Amino acid sequence: MQDYVEAIEWIHIGQIKRLIKFFKNNNISEAVMVGGIKKTRMFQDIKPDIKAISIIASLMHTHDDGILSAFANALEKEGINIKASTFLLPDLLAKEGCWTKRKPSRSERTDIKLGWNLAKEIGRLDIGQCIVVGGGSVLAVEAIDGTDATVQRGGALGKGTAVVVKVCKPNQDFRFDVPAVGMQTIRIMHEAGARVLVVEAGRALVFDREEMIELANKHDISIIAVKE
Repeated sequence: MQDYVEAIEWIHIGQIKRLIKFFKNNNISEAVMVGGIKKTRMFQDIKPDIKAISIIASLMHTHDDGILSAFANALEKEGINIKASTFLLPDLLAKEGCWTKRKPSRSERTDIKLGWNLAKEIGRLDIGQCIVVGGGSVLAVEAIDGTDATVQRGGALGKGTAVVVKVCKPNQDFRFDVPAVGMQTIRIMHEAGARVLVVEAGRALVFDREEMIELANKHDISIIAVKE
């Protein structure tokens, strides 16, 4: 990584003052939040400084959006504008339609509608972005364990009927935590026995799309991107 940047500094989660100092020392006025942090690590590998503690203390809860929004706002107050995480990646946004040879069955389309509405609701409550349904029932809801674990839990209960729905939250802040899928998503779905993946067209990042579709076709999994 050092070969591709002018300056690099590694910090622990929570070292916000050190991050701001690094930005200012390098005359940085714009930044993008990319990559991911496993939610379980947010409560394990953390070294909060005074600024981080003051941000956390001001929050009513420690849900994803609350923490990330407060962090982004703290940087912007220091003159560092946080850009939408998708602004450099327009080609990676999900395109509407069914991408795979296998199309969802009639019963799966019923589950897609159910899962979509429920996923939007858990998103509105800032619980998660992913839900797994099957046979008209909710099999798993994303919590702090993340999407992969949710798919594994739901797939085990679905026994070959699981439909995975991953969508934006209704009031999604595109500076962070935009839904993303890729090869790993399909691998986990295959291992769990899930048959359909649903993402939101134009509002989800898709990595290695062609390879992802090829793997889904190999395992007879449907991928579909739909709009609101």
